[in-house]
Amino acid sequence: MPAYDRRSATVLLTALAPAVWGTPYVVTTELLPAGRPLFAGLMRALPAGLLGLAITRVLPRGDWWWRTAVLGVLNIGGMPLLFVAAGRLPGGVAATLGATQPLLVAALAIAVLQDRPSAWRWTWGVLGVAGVGLVVLGPHARLDAVGVLAGLGHTATMAGGVVLTKRWGRPADTSPLTLAAWQLTAGGLLMLPLTLAVEGLPPRIDAGAAGGYLWLGSMGGLIAYTLWFRGIARLPVGASAPLVLLSPLVATVIGAVRGESLNPSRTLGFVLALTAMLAAQLNPPKTPTQELVR
Repeated sequence: MPAYDRRSATVLLTALAPAVWGTPYVVTTELLPAGRPLFAGLMRALPAGLLGLAITRVLPRGDWWWRTAVLGVLNIGGMPLLFVAAGRLPGGVAATLGATQPLLVAALAIAVLQDRPSAWRWTWGVLGVAGVGLVVLGPHARLDAVGVLAGLGHTATMAGGVVLTKRWGRPADTSPLTLAAWQLTAGGLLMLPLTLAVEGLPPRIDAGAAGGYLWLGSMGGLIAYTLWFRGIARLPVGASAPLVLLSPLVATVIGAVRGESLNPSRTLGFVLALTAMLAAQLNPPKTPTQELVR
């Protein structure tokens, strides 16, 4: 397969992860028990991680024990913050906070990876956030301080996880599925005592909630994170991070299917965010000066 086709296939597979991550907003509000963000994060992580370990039968070795713990905290341990934000904020506000992740990743990449993103990617990152804002922020958007802090906290931990995952990669003899299983298990074990101490178990889990947890743990957990870690390893960090813009866009499409209107402003924002995400996958156009240097 030509290199361009391989890269396109990698981008499409990686994009499936943030696309699926656009569904927790509707799952949280429509299917899950209210006021149980820790339990939701636990059910998304630990069963999926243990299933992944049962499939791969590979445990970390050496430095990868503590690296897995760190990445598990960053990539997985912040999940409850996502559910707090989803429960306390309109989906649009929470999604806009999440859309700032590419900018955080770009800033962290300078310090951790010595990778200075081009002005091209900075510009499209800002435009992507602006586009998401037009899509999901309405005139009556409700701001809750706890929800905003939770949303920013989840975005920051995920940004740190993306950068460190890119820096550390994975052991040569392990697969993305193995890496996902390690981190989901580590994050789930972190949340288990906290969940039992703070929330306890829900008194009742109905069929709808069971289906919601199954979706979050399978497609939103083990499968999505496997694709995400595979993509992070193969794509430049400046190309993989903007794919998270798909999360609020998918949430918007779900809302439109459920009857929410798309006015001209929201349509413009949708097109702008989608354009920013696609433009970030391209190399910046060469200036005349660069052409002369060549």
